Order: sequence, then C-alpha cells, then structure tokens
Amino acid sequence: MDAYYASVEQRDNPELRGKPVAVGGSAARGVVAAASYEARAFGVRSALPSVTAKRRCPDLIFVKPRFEVYRAVSAQIREIFAEHTDLIEPLSLDEAYLDVTHNKQNIPLATEIATLIRARIKEVTGLNASAGISYCKFLAKMASDLNKPNGQAVITPTRGPQFVADLPVKKFHGVGPATAAKMERLGILTGADLREKPLDFLQQHFGKSGSWYYHISRGIDERPVQPNRERKSIGTEDTFPEDIYDIKVAQAELKRLTQKVWQSCEAKGSRGRTVTVKVKYNDFQQVTRSRTIGEALTGGNDLIDLAATLLDGVFPFSKGIRLLGVTVSGFQPIPPEREELQLRLID
Repeated sequence: MDAYYASVEQRDNPELRGKPVAVGGSAARGVVAAASYEARAFGVRSALPSVTAKRRCPDLIFVKPRFEVYRAVSAQIREIFAEHTDLIEPLSLDEAYLDVTHNKQNIPLATEIATLIRARIKEVTGLNASAGISYCKFLAKMASDLNKPNGQAVITPTRGPQFVADLPVKKFHGVGPATAAKMERLGILTGADLREKPLDFLQQHFGKSGSWYYHISRGIDERPVQPNRERKSIGTEDTFPEDIYDIKVAQAELKRLTQKVWQSCEAKGSRGRTVTVKVKYNDFQQVTRSRTIGEALTGGNDLIDLAATLLDGVFPFSKGIRLLGVTVSGFQPIPPEREELQLRLID
C-alpha cells in the first residue's frame, strides 16, 4: 500500500488531501509512523523524530494513529488477495507476498493479476497500491518500490541477475545501515561487487547471512511464500515525555508495557520462553537484557516479575531513560493437558 496510514487519514478527512500529513505524535519526543507523499517531498519519513519532521516541513499536519481502522482496511485487502490465491504471506498491515503461480482464476500472467488486485483495492477501499512482480520474493520486493506510488514493475528471470548486479547494496531489502557500512569497508558497493566475493569470504565476515548474500547477488532466492508464517516475537515500547531516573517510576512504566504484551500473547494464544527488556537512554545509547527460562511463561505476573528483574540489572541508571521496551519470543506450543491449568493460573 502507498503511504498506508497517511493515505487512510487523507481518505477519511478531505481537509488533509493534498497536504503534508504525518501519522504519529507531535510532542517533543514523538516519532513519525507514516508520512504522506506530500510530506515525503520535504524529507519526512517514518521513524523520523517529530521535531525534525516539523523542522523540515513547517506546514506538516500531525494525525494520531487509528490502528483499529488500519486493521479493518487491511482485512478488506486480504479478502481481495484471497480471491486469487491462498498463498498469502503478510509482512505487515499494508504489505504481503502472494504466490500466484497456480491462481484461482487461472490467469496466466502475474502482471494481469497485479493489475486486477490493485484496481479492486482502489474500488473497495479508495486507496492506491503498488505491486512488484518477479520470480522470487527478494526481487518482487525490490520491484514493488520501482514505480511507487500507484504503479507496478516486473523483474523477469533474464533481467534478475543484472538488476541485482547494478543495485547498490545499501538498497538491498534486509541490508541495514550497519551491514551496508561494513560491506563498504570491504569494498562491496554493488551487487556486482558482492557477487565477486567467494562464499567462504562472505561467511567469514557475515556468518550465516553470508550464504544468503552469496545467492542473492546472483538473483537466487528460493524462499517459498509461507501463508502460515509464525510470529517470532511480541513486544511493545514507549518513549517518555520526560527522562526517567527513578527505578520505581521505571518499574511502573515497565509493568504497564508488560501487561500490554501479555494481553497480545493471550489474544494470539502465544507462550514464549525468552523475555527481553530494552532501555534507551537520553543520549540514544541503547542496552538490552534478555533471559530464557526452561518452560514457556504461564501467566502475566511471571512476565512482569522477569521483566522487572532484567530492569534491575541495569540499575543504577547512569543517565535518564528515554524509552523502555519489552518483548517476548521463543514461542512454543502449549501441550493440551496444560492449557486448562495455565488458564487457571492466568485468572
């Protein structure tokens, strides 16, 4: 979807149309969750501090997010996908992979399916979508950004290897700034540079990811579309209006966050063994503390206690805390014979 959250807000409020809009908090420590294309023209992007965004675009209009609306529209879009295939792998509320090799309407061309889906999304939701079509997930993802907004692009099997060769590695999906900087230090600036490096060299410098880089530099990505992809973690975090120095205040905020995470775990029927607490200080230095227990958490109080213990491990605070976060991961299935007991413990 194109500028999804911001586009929904512009759709629902005609006064926002054609204007620079940012979805997120406008407070001093707010962060932009999404920006309209009018705002992007000024360099406003998601994850940008609101203060910086306002400095770049003085006329920027901030709108509070309405996630319940975004989820409802996302469900409408998923129904449209399902008219063509059951092989749908959601990445977020506004993005998914679809395998249409064998599609329900027996349409021979993926480009035609993409055109139909985009038109149907526009008809049902009033929103624009873009599509990338290719023979593998990596290149489909890269193609989806080529003709945004409201467009689509194709990377064919014959074009794929050369497309990757010409692409700067910093634009590779999945290559973050730190990895891109490391590659640059090793003389790897483009996909062609990456392709020249032998497998053992890449594994030596990038570990398990080395094999991935070796193959993707050749346009090879054999990952299937996984319609039942399991979520690897559930977490939340919050940036505070004022720095926190007091352990009791930090514990109270962490308890609020852990309760929210446990509610999400409950809603999804997920039980994890690993708890991670993230602390970001007022100078943006970040530390994390994690602990993995023998069996999955059985109740919200267990999560609260474990998170509090991890927070205690970074006390006394050397500087003010700007942000706290908590995440549960390491999910495992609950044996049927334990489900009733766990429900009683939760209550």
